[in-house]
Amino acid sequence: MKAGRASLPFVIAMRHGRFRVSSVQMKFFGFILGLAVTSIFSTSAQVTVSLTLDQDQFLPSEALPLAVHITNQSGQPLHLGANPDWLTFSVESADNSDNSIVVKNTNPPVQGDFELDSSQVATKHVDLEPYFDLRRPGHYRIIATVRIKDWNTDITSPPRGFDVVNGAKLWSQVFGVPLLPGVTNRPPEVRKYTLVEANYLRSQLRMYVQVSNESGTAIFKVRSIGPMVSFSQPEEQLDQSSNLHVLYQSGAASFIYSVINPDGDLVRQEVYDYLNVHPRLRVGDDGSITVFGGVRRVKPQDMPPVKSPDELSAPAKP
Repeated sequence: MKAGRASLPFVIAMRHGRFRVSSVQMKFFGFILGLAVTSIFSTSAQVTVSLTLDQDQFLPSEALPLAVHITNQSGQPLHLGANPDWLTFSVESADNSDNSIVVKNTNPPVQGDFELDSSQVATKHVDLEPYFDLRRPGHYRIIATVRIKDWNTDITSPPRGFDVVNGAKLWSQVFGVPLLPGVTNRPPEVRKYTLVEANYLRSQLRMYVQVSNESGTAIFKVRSIGPMVSFSQPEEQLDQSSNLHVLYQSGAASFIYSVINPDGDLVRQEVYDYLNVHPRLRVGDDGSITVFGGVRRVKPQDMPPVKSPDELSAPAKP
């Protein structure tokens, strides 16, 4: 019994000792954690990442050009871009309470090392559309993370929101893609042009063109052509090279004329003003397509370059 009684205070003492050691360990762990959190917040204040988009609303499969701005106020240069994962992105759907993550097809190519000096801002441009599944209408948020390898630190941007909306189909036409020079004996690839109107931010109607395969299951490109009025009646014509010519009313007395090639690139765009005669598309005997009527607005690049007095007075070179 004596031995048992003698051993009891020892066990209690050990328990108290363990408690005191645990308490010291917890205080030390809290101190280290506090230093880590302070370091993270300090780094975040010295290096910041922000995101900008040219617009807040996109159609499904429309290009989503994002600008990532990295500001360095750390007092030392940053070495960035050497690794393929130095800049990563995540997109989440903000429509659901669980903020589900959007499927990423692959990582956007961002590699390319550079040095960012202190008090400088670097901007990286990335089109995220090919790399995320954004075909479903809804509200989304983008977050970018910059990895600073030398500091073993990640800097995360504030989320940037945007919307994906459906448009109303106005017109569509199936066409064959012309063969490349020197290519023969091959059936033509069949694609489809579709004109779509969408109410941009519920305040402005916009015209879009979509290029897809014949069934519409594979979309190659979606691009905005410009603003339009609700009573506009677009005219569409395809030329001998399968380029799409579109003329539609964009204002009370203004019309936009656009030419889109089979890849969905905008190769020509002009603005016409109504004057006596309503602008119309006209097909020539040779198959060429022109705008008849109206007055074309002069672009700055249409004007001849202005020469300085020195250039005018200089003798002509032999």
